Amino acid sequence: MYTFKHNKTEKDGKRRKVKAIIIFIIFEVVFTLISAPALVFYGPFENIKKLIVGTSWATLNHQYIAKSFLSDQAIERIIGNDFAVDILGEGETIQKLDFEINHDSKIMVQNISSIAFDGKVITIYDPTLIKIGYSRFIPKYGEPTSHIAKNNSAVAAINAGGFLDSEAEGWTGTGGIPDGYIIHEGKVIYNLYNDENVKIDTVSFTNEGMLIVGKYSINELLKLGVIEGVSFGPPLIINGKPTIPEGSDGGWGAAPRTVIGQKANGEIIMMVIDGRKISKWGATLKDCQDILLQMGAVNASNLDGGSSATMYYNGKVINKPADALGERAVPSVFLVMPE
Repeated sequence: MYTFKHNKTEKDGKRRKVKAIIIFIIFEVVFTLISAPALVFYGPFENIKKLIVGTSWATLNHQYIAKSFLSDQAIERIIGNDFAVDILGEGETIQKLDFEINHDSKIMVQNISSIAFDGKVITIYDPTLIKIGYSRFIPKYGEPTSHIAKNNSAVAAINAGGFLDSEAEGWTGTGGIPDGYIIHEGKVIYNLYNDENVKIDTVSFTNEGMLIVGKYSINELLKLGVIEGVSFGPPLIINGKPTIPEGSDGGWGAAPRTVIGQKANGEIIMMVIDGRKISKWGATLKDCQDILLQMGAVNASNLDGGSSATMYYNGKVINKPADALGERAVPSVFLVMPE
């Protein structure tokens, strides 16, 4: 009678090896989950620390990530000196651009890509074609960028100003209450503060097509001839000078972005960056600033980003909004009107 003890021993050995490998993999996963946050938040990699803390801190419903590991004082120390510098607050005034209006309704569309993000850039040759569009339902509800664009027969559009989130709505909001003001055709459509002398960051256009960025009151903007605008920031470039300190990423981490800028010849640059994906998280404010500088912008500003970041062109949304449900409802957009 024959027995097969040797074969059984082989099979048992294989099982033990497989079991050991599985246990090792589980250990590695658990160890990584436990050690990775400690390495990120307390390790020596300052740039990674700033990026992760800034990314979570820039969005109210993601701030718990940083707060779970760090005190408010530690968060302030990590990102406190990274934010854009208010150049105009240091006594410099925005310089008037001397350009001739090029009444050319052509729009150039470009793709932009890096290891961290993908995006779209459109160049508008006639700055007087830029108008503000806004939700028909403010302050109750916002509307998707594409809806506002179609309602106004616009050729292109990007989301513009921010809106107030509500704790009762899980810090998401309906997009209905503009965070600041909206100016359209020289009239104040909405003003959250009920005071036209309060200075806050603006992204506005004069009747001559010049982009105004930086801190201004509504009264100051109207005296400058502003006819279209919203309040948002921070400014990224003023008078050709970058506002984000060297060695900083802007303090808001990496995320989907919407930005706008103007060249010295009057041309307008609108850029939307996609993100919040495993492979491509998004762009920092410094990334956006550097791209705009490279493209020749002399004045530029950040607009509402994150899930709001949307670009519409020729009848459809041409970027990939971060929200799993698609476009987010917003209170205001920058429209590019037909000539």
